Amino acid sequence: MKTHPPITVSDRDYERLERLLDNPSYKNLPGIAALRVELDRAEIVDPEKVPPGVITMNSTARFVDEETGDEHEMTLVYPPDADGSAGKVSILAPVGSALLGLSVGQTIEWPLPSGRKAKLRVLDVTYQPEAAGEFHR
Repeated sequence: MKTHPPITVSDRDYERLERLLDNPSYKNLPGIAALRVELDRAEIVDPEKVPPGVITMNSTARFVDEETGDEHEMTLVYPPDADGSAGKVSILAPVGSALLGLSVGQTIEWPLPSGRKAKLRVLDVTYQPEAAGEFHR
């Protein structure tokens, strides 16, 4: 069995995501189980101690699918903020929970709804609220 790379999550994001997991509106969505697994293995730190190259909630990151070579830039958002625009991905989407807490250079394999496994590598975190001093976003 493949091990996943270590991830870092701020305690603020962790608390908000725990509330999301407890919300009856989301409990039967397919992404909930994957998000639970990610949170259970995360290192939880104060927002001020999150390194700048880590994907946190409301971060914008560039990543590449190593199988296809396709590069993407997305902002990781909470479900109410996922308005369908191409630049936003919900934390409950498979790629959203896969990217949470990853650092620049890390790679993770993640199953996609199509059945294919994506191998995603983080290229850059172009915006991170914590690095910008926005600890309450």
